[in-house]
Amino acid sequence: MLEFIIKLHPEIAIKSKSVRKRQTLLVEQNLRTLLKHLPHKVKVTGYFDHLTVTSQYQTTAWRQELITRLKCIPGIVTFAQMQTRQFTDLADLFQQVAAVYQSQIINKSFCVRVRRQGEHEFSSLDAERYIGGGLNQLVNSARVQLKQPDLEIKLEIKQQQFLLVTESFTGMGGLPIPSQSDALSLISGGFDSAVASYLMIRKGLRTHYLFFNLGGAAHENGVREIAFYLWKTYAASHRVKFVSVDFAPVVADILEHVPTGLMGVVLKRLMMQVASAMAEKLGISAVVTGESIGQVASQTLANLAVIDQASPSLVLRPLIYHDKQDIVDLARQIGVAELAGSMPEYCGVISQNPTVNAILSEVITAEALLDPRRINQAIEQAKILDIRTVEYQAEQQAGVIATEAILPANAIVLDIRSHDEVDARPLQLQQHQVLTIPFYRLATAFAQLDQQQQYYCYCERGVMSRLQALLLQEMGFNNVAVYRP
Repeated sequence: MLEFIIKLHPEIAIKSKSVRKRQTLLVEQNLRTLLKHLPHKVKVTGYFDHLTVTSQYQTTAWRQELITRLKCIPGIVTFAQMQTRQFTDLADLFQQVAAVYQSQIINKSFCVRVRRQGEHEFSSLDAERYIGGGLNQLVNSARVQLKQPDLEIKLEIKQQQFLLVTESFTGMGGLPIPSQSDALSLISGGFDSAVASYLMIRKGLRTHYLFFNLGGAAHENGVREIAFYLWKTYAASHRVKFVSVDFAPVVADILEHVPTGLMGVVLKRLMMQVASAMAEKLGISAVVTGESIGQVASQTLANLAVIDQASPSLVLRPLIYHDKQDIVDLARQIGVAELAGSMPEYCGVISQNPTVNAILSEVITAEALLDPRRINQAIEQAKILDIRTVEYQAEQQAGVIATEAILPANAIVLDIRSHDEVDARPLQLQQHQVLTIPFYRLATAFAQLDQQQQYYCYCERGVMSRLQALLLQEMGFNNVAVYRP
C-alpha cells in the first residue's frame, strides 16, 4: 500500500483553533476533489495537525503521479512517503530501520527523531540513541549530527506499530484555496503576470484571469494556454473564469490622441478601469498585476500612484520588489518559462520618451481626448469563459491526433522540445519520421520545410505543441497539427 503523510503550512498551524480547523478542512476537501478523478482509488484522512493519503494500488508510475499531484496543492508544505510496520522490540525496530536507511546515510550526517505513544520498555530518547548509535557503527562513513544533518530519520511509534518515513518531499506551501477569497489577475502571457498569478494561487486566492488582447487570435490562444496550465497544475480544485477583452480599438484611440510621453500610463489606467469593472461584474474584490518597481517606465512609484487612482478595486502586486531574474527563475521553477519565453511580443503602445513622473491632472486631460464608448464597448463585448473549456477549444483548433496509429502514413512529427529534454527522453516512432526543431526556432524554421508534407508538433505535456501549432496556423500554415501519444 502507498501511504503519504501530509504536513500543512506553518501559517495554518499557528492560527486559532477554529481557523486552523477550517483551513485544514479546506486542504482535505481540495485533496479529495483533485485526487478523485485519478485512475485509482485514493483515501484522504484528516487529523488535527496532518493528513494522510493512501492507495492500495502500488506501481512506480502511480507513485510518481501521486507525488507530482501532492507537490502542487496549496497549503501542503511537506509530505513524506511512509510505511506502517509491526515490531517486537528495540532490536527488531533497529534492524528494520537499518534495512531502509543503511545505503542512504553513506558519507552523510544524520539524526534519528522518534515520536512515541503507548506503553514501551524504552523512551523516545532511548530509541533515538539505540537506532542512531547502531547506524553510526554500521556505516563507517556516516556520522551523527543533531543540528542541521544531511538526513533526518523520522519514526512515529504507536503501541507495537511504527511509521517509517522512507522519503520526504517539499510541497507548494501557502494557504488552501479559497481561504482568501477571489482575485482577478491581469495576464499577458509574459513571465511577470504568470508568476504573479501563481503567487496569488499559492496564497490561497481563487485566481481568475483577465486578458487584454492586442495581438489577435494567436496572442489570445497563447495566453489561454498559460492560464490553463497554471489552473490545471496548481488550482484545479476550483472553477475559475478566463476573461478576454479586445483592447486593440482602445490602443488605436490612444495612439491617435494621447501625447507620446503619457501613452503607457494612460493605457495602464484604462486597463485598470476595465479590470475593476469586470471584477465587479464577477463579484471579485481584488485585481492582481505583475508590476515590479522600476522595471519599465510605467512602473515608477509616481506612475503607479497615478495608475492606481483609476481603479476602485484593491490592487495586489506580489512582484513589486522582485528583480527580473528572480521572476524568470521562479517561472522556470513552476513550469511556465518555456511558454512565456515563446510568446511573441505584442507592444500596442510604444513611447519614444515615456514619462517616469506622470502628473494626474495632465493624464486626466489626455484621457478626456479619448472616446469613452470604446471602453464601454470593450467591457460589454468581453468574452467570459470557463477555464475548463480552454483545453478543448485549443485541441479543436490545433487538430489533435491522439495516437501514432491515427497519424497519416507520410506524416512527419516535429519534436519541439529543448535539446536537453530530447537527449534525456528521445521520441522514437517506428512508422514515422521525427524531426527535432526546438520551439524557439520553429516559427522561422517551419517555412523552410517541404510544405507538401503534413506536420504534427510534439511535446511531453501537449501544451507547447498546441501553442506552436496555433501560432503557425495564424501565420498561414495549414499543414500543421498536434501529435499527443
